[in-house]
Amino acid sequence: MSKKIERIGVMTSGGDSPGMNAAIRSVVRTCAYHKLECVGIYRGYQGLIEGDFKTLDARSVNNIINKGGTILKSARSKEFRTREGRDIAFKMAKEKGLDALVVIGGDGSFTGAMIFSQENDFPVMGIPGTIDNDIYGTSSTLGYDTALNTVVEAIDKIRDTASSHNRLFFVEVMGRDVGHIALNAGVGAGAEEILIPEEDLGKERLIESLKRSRASGKSSSIVVVAEGDKTGENVFDLKYYVEENLPEYEVRVSVLGHMQRGGSPSCWDRVLASRMGVKAVESLLDGKTNYMVGIKDSMMALTPIDQAVKGKTDIDLELLRVSDIMTT
Repeated sequence: MSKKIERIGVMTSGGDSPGMNAAIRSVVRTCAYHKLECVGIYRGYQGLIEGDFKTLDARSVNNIINKGGTILKSARSKEFRTREGRDIAFKMAKEKGLDALVVIGGDGSFTGAMIFSQENDFPVMGIPGTIDNDIYGTSSTLGYDTALNTVVEAIDKIRDTASSHNRLFFVEVMGRDVGHIALNAGVGAGAEEILIPEEDLGKERLIESLKRSRASGKSSSIVVVAEGDKTGENVFDLKYYVEENLPEYEVRVSVLGHMQRGGSPSCWDRVLASRMGVKAVESLLDGKTNYMVGIKDSMMALTPIDQAVKGKTDIDLELLRVSDIMTT
């Protein structure tokens, strides 16, 4: 990368997550601090193709640090997945005078950024924004902490009803491939059982666990289920199985769904987003490209985007052990 960086584009892509606006704000204000121009790209890669750009200054991002979602909107782009679409996007980026791109999103967004950079020798930097915390190279992604707090608050409310009516609740949370939300929220909310993709509890073991809970005097129970868990075909399959095998239980299902994505970001996510935005812009100025900004051992760190995309996050085995002890 030989050309001097003077104009940086910033976009959000893929599913929204709390903290994205705080990251946009940080990128824009870091650009202003270093006397760079910053351009907001609306609707992700589709907006890049269509030239849906707006110049942003420090005042453009007033009062957004506390807002969920993304002011730049987000969209899926089938066109960008083709070489022809990416060529149009590159032509548009050059016409608008962009020298580099900061992409806030998940692994799909980073894959697009990596390919775009390699094909066009165009500097890119990634900021991980996804509530699943499933990206290699960072101990926390933007929105994960907020999502955990949202889930715990919801489970606390559900437990009030479970206790009042002596019911068993299956609470499904997001986590198609990983169980970080289910495990941490389950421990934090005191769930009686936690089902995650990484650990196949099995229906029979689930029944035995619920029997032990009942025998110990518990009249109500909460089972947190990651959406990607393989114990049953789905959370409703588990409900029917328990009803057949433990008819004394009155079973209900609560699917939290997209409410986990929304809401005002936590303090942790606001601070993390601010740090990541600064690191992303200053890394580009240092000549770095094709990296993702992450946090490791409380320090900002860079991970090559291809490693962030291909790598896998590991479940916390110690927390699994804690979970087993807490459900005794």
